[in-house]
Amino acid sequence: MVNKYFVKSVAASLVLSFSASQAFADDVDFLHWWTSGGEAAAVGVLKDDLEGKGIGWKDMPIAGGGGDAAMTTLKARVTAGNAPTAVQMLGYAIQDWGDQGKLANLNDLAASEGWDAVVPSALQAFSKHNGDWVAAPVNVHSTNWVWISKSALDATGGNAPSTWEELVSVLDAMKANGITPLAHGGQAWQDATIFDGVALSLGNGFYKSALIDLNEDALGGPLMVEAFNRMATLRSYVDDNFSGRDWNLASAMVINGEAGMQMMGDWAKGEFLKAGQKPGSDFVCVRFPGTQGSVTFNSDQFAMFSGSGSSAAQEAMASSVMNPVFQSAFNVVKGSVPARTDVPDMMFDHCGKKGMADLAAANAAGSLFGSMAHGHTVRPAIQSAIVDVVSAHFNGEFSAEEAAEEMVAAVAAAR
Repeated sequence: MVNKYFVKSVAASLVLSFSASQAFADDVDFLHWWTSGGEAAAVGVLKDDLEGKGIGWKDMPIAGGGGDAAMTTLKARVTAGNAPTAVQMLGYAIQDWGDQGKLANLNDLAASEGWDAVVPSALQAFSKHNGDWVAAPVNVHSTNWVWISKSALDATGGNAPSTWEELVSVLDAMKANGITPLAHGGQAWQDATIFDGVALSLGNGFYKSALIDLNEDALGGPLMVEAFNRMATLRSYVDDNFSGRDWNLASAMVINGEAGMQMMGDWAKGEFLKAGQKPGSDFVCVRFPGTQGSVTFNSDQFAMFSGSGSSAAQEAMASSVMNPVFQSAFNVVKGSVPARTDVPDMMFDHCGKKGMADLAAANAAGSLFGSMAHGHTVRPAIQSAIVDVVSAHFNGEFSAEEAAEEMVAAVAAAR
């Protein structure tokens, strides 16, 4: 049940935050890669919130769903002595910039607003560097989702798949019905996103041992071979023109009835919602078959760079990001779920409520794992090595057995 004082207390905090922010007028220079329609709409929620507090907005969007291009731009700006005020960042990339001493300290703000009590420890591991708050988590995405066209599913005469065998059966039926069964974009990070779900479907123990602990026996063993065999099976359901396709264009294929399903993180939901589609009636959201009860996550965080502008503006931005009302409004549009555990789910749709419940259950059960594909299991150099092997296999360069062998060698070389 929602605390009846929730709305009043948050409204009061917004008034206080607004009043305090009038003491300064500054700009926030924000570098990010939220450029699709649904993502841009979510960014607009933050922009409007800050402008309402007298803080100007300098938007620097860098196209590229995985964020690689944005990180290249960031490195160039920092090298030139022109770091942005704040940067959208994921996982271990935050730790790497923290190691370089480039991030601002947010401890005072975090203490005054009680972040430690409401942010899950799995997220704090990335929000903090050496125990200091250096980033504000805006959301939690999970990557082990499948988004299915309701009409395409109905045409198969079946239900949403809950096992690998059922998934293959539905994909076969969609193919027989004359549509592309699996919408996919041929970019390495998208291949890796599917691999998150495939690996997790072979067991929590395997996922942790191989992609978090980097156990050599798991990296090159029979379950890894099976994971690559399943990736090859999924590749057979992708259309011939997938190479280089952006993820949101793959979403559009499902939305427009050209494809049956997409395996993508919950940011894809924002595209369905922006197109006027409704969960349950137009599209179906399910966990990747075999991963029910477990969640692979990434968390978009806003890292603040020291010496890049007004610390007051940075704190105002971080405070806005962490406000419960904003966390609800932003994530309803974005398709993700709040980074705070105390945000009510009353404004979220069916898929959003499911996402919040799944996250809480996985956190309690010890089955909440970082996403390898999105930089939340290992440092960037090792992640890049893993993703390269996954993508090379998906594009036919290796057999399943060869890919497992390459996985062991690539990780060893990157360590």
